Amino acid sequence: MAEALSERYRNRIHRALSRPNLLMGADRELVLITGLAAVILIFVVLTVYSALFGVVVWIVIVGLLRMMAKSDPLMRQVYVRHISYKPYYKATTSPWRRY
Repeated sequence: MAEALSERYRNRIHRALSRPNLLMGADRELVLITGLAAVILIFVVLTVYSALFGVVVWIVIVGLLRMMAKSDPLMRQVYVRHISYKPYYKATTSPWRRY
C-alpha cells in the first residue's frame, strides 16, 4: 500500500490556463471594441475636439470595464448566458414532458 502511494504524482495546473483573459485589467474583447470605436471616432471626424472626446470616452469606458472585471472577471460571459434564458419556465418534472 505504501508503494502505491509513493508512485502517485501530481499534475500542475498553470496559472495562465485558469486565469480570465483580461487586457488592461478589463475584459479583452470589450476593451478592444471600445478602442476601435474611439479610434474610428477620432479618425473619421478629424478634429481636435473629436480626438479629445474619443480619448476621454475611451478612458472612462475602460475605467468602468475595469471596475466590472474587478467585481467579476467573467461578468460578460455570465450576462450573455443570462439573456439567452427564458423569462419563465413551467414547473414540470422533465423538460421533454408534453403539456
